[in-house]
Amino acid sequence: MHSRFLMSSSVIRRPISLLVLIVVVSSLWPLMATAQKPKPKAKPAPPKIRLPESVRQRPSHLMDVAPASRERRTELELAAAELDSLIEGKLTELGQSPNSYVEDDVFLRRIYLDVAGRIPTFAEAQSFLDSSDPDKRIELIDTLLSSPDYVSHTYNFWADTLRLRERPQPNIVAEPFLAYVKDAIRTNKPYDEWVYEMLTADGKVWENPATGYQLRDDGMPLPYIDNTVRVFLGTQIGCAQCHDHPFDQWTQYEFYELAALTAGTRTRIKKGDPGYEKTNPANAMINEARKHYDKGRVPGAFQRMIRANTYSVSEFKATLRLPHDYAYADAKPKAVIEPAVLWGEIPSKAKNASPRHQFAAWLTSPDNQRFQNMIVNRLWQRFLGVGFVEPIDDFRDEHPCVNEPAMEFLGKELVRSGFDLKDLIRIILYSRTYQSAASDYDLTSGEPYYFPGPTIRRMTAEQVWDSMLTLAVRNPMPFQRPGAEELKPYLDVDFTSLTFEQAKAQSERFAKTYFLSAYNRELNKHAYQGNILCRASELPAPQRADHFLRQFGQSDRETIDGAEKEATVPQILAMFNGPITHVMLERGSAIVDDVLAIDSTRDRIDAIFMSVLARRPSSKDRLLAAKELSRTPNDNVGYGNIIWALLNTREFLFVQ
Repeated sequence: MHSRFLMSSSVIRRPISLLVLIVVVSSLWPLMATAQKPKPKAKPAPPKIRLPESVRQRPSHLMDVAPASRERRTELELAAAELDSLIEGKLTELGQSPNSYVEDDVFLRRIYLDVAGRIPTFAEAQSFLDSSDPDKRIELIDTLLSSPDYVSHTYNFWADTLRLRERPQPNIVAEPFLAYVKDAIRTNKPYDEWVYEMLTADGKVWENPATGYQLRDDGMPLPYIDNTVRVFLGTQIGCAQCHDHPFDQWTQYEFYELAALTAGTRTRIKKGDPGYEKTNPANAMINEARKHYDKGRVPGAFQRMIRANTYSVSEFKATLRLPHDYAYADAKPKAVIEPAVLWGEIPSKAKNASPRHQFAAWLTSPDNQRFQNMIVNRLWQRFLGVGFVEPIDDFRDEHPCVNEPAMEFLGKELVRSGFDLKDLIRIILYSRTYQSAASDYDLTSGEPYYFPGPTIRRMTAEQVWDSMLTLAVRNPMPFQRPGAEELKPYLDVDFTSLTFEQAKAQSERFAKTYFLSAYNRELNKHAYQGNILCRASELPAPQRADHFLRQFGQSDRETIDGAEKEATVPQILAMFNGPITHVMLERGSAIVDDVLAIDSTRDRIDAIFMSVLARRPSSKDRLLAAKELSRTPNDNVGYGNIIWALLNTREFLFVQ
């Protein structure tokens, strides 16, 4: 029963279940620690505030974010209208109609979850719902797209797609690349430029953080090309690594032709590099360290720092051969392969470039329509719930596009804007299609979806977590993940002159700052009951298996778009009685402070509903809330029960 309660989307809006309210064990909630027994004569001391001070104060400034240009608003509104005409034209052709516009409260919650990755605060909800500005929806869209919330939530989106992990391999330092991805979002770097950088970057990751993309698949050159083509071109050629593709046109020979373009990517330092003469300098330094440490036990921080310096991306002239068991008549086993692209041609400007740059130029070319279509399809699914093509990264004849003109139109607008992803998103969000009522659609039904509106979706793990933080804390980002500038002084060494004494001193500084154990101790200063109160984008990822984020389906970051959205028993338990649900009912949490600062019972109920569900309560909601308050000996207990009950409704967990 509980699994259906969490997962079913057939009825989203429903009044609070009185049964749910009654089963709440009110003594669980520290907010209600004024107790249910008759008050003693002596006034008890107020409950101790157990939330870290760092999360209780609003930050003065988090980051500077590239703003959504007001000057382009009119042309983007016109583009959104053209998009709507293409969507509605297809619906008319099929005898269908678009859904009606959603009411302001539904739009408010949807746009916050889709763009900011969280529900609105009480103040934000109240401000929007009270506004009579006819342009308030577009104003809110542009405001959110210009906010740190957008950067944080979009980072989660790309982290799932690019499989971003803090430790892709034991000695690879990934943090500078992770920060680089977030910075590309923050500055709204043109999409083609961003992808080109990742495919061609050279050097150590703290010198050129974009190299982290190539290091993610270190030692796996064939899976690297498969993953890259799938992520950026929506073409799955992995099967052709071993044999001709059984369901698509790609042959094993074509796979190797494409892989030959990136076969010359080296990810380690080599003999002849500075400091690398007769032997690997990292091995030599660690062997030297064994002479100086007790029983030859070299500290982990020393070894990690030294070995991290052996990873440096560069390109060399290489040849790729077919496998020894190649079984087709068009070539012999172990034959040398000449590089070639899958379709089209390498742009003329890159004809004389190195193979890796030729590959990047072809993939990101404005003439490569699949490059445009893939990101359009990916973002369309992000905001509408279903792609024009499904699965979103498997473009082939068996998976037709449900509205080719609409997808091509958005692709042309993307190219016209100079690959500005924020403007592409604005067109989608400005559209009537996005702002219409959501439909209950199941992709597994096998029936095409033609977008009378978005589809009802359950929140992602990160959306649930970040929404909980919105209810609990004033500062949901008390720290941000370190980037290249922070890490370089503790990691970078020069093997040509490095002495053991220098390495030892630097590794000790590393051990006290960004080495894993010390870094985690620093993060725990912002924790409550073992949960670090910070947005998902800044937490080490993937989280441990028993963490709230993983319980709600956060990807293990081993597969592309690997997040899960199925309901499980641990999710039910986490929502019913997990630490993250307790934190918002602690004295000093945002929702507790907001509610208790209001004198009127009616206004307190309004504040609870707007804080949790971004809407005012209906008359039936008010009646049930009043009944709950009347049956509890202490009003504060009743308010806590109402908050807890709302958190455990489908209306909270779904984006409608």
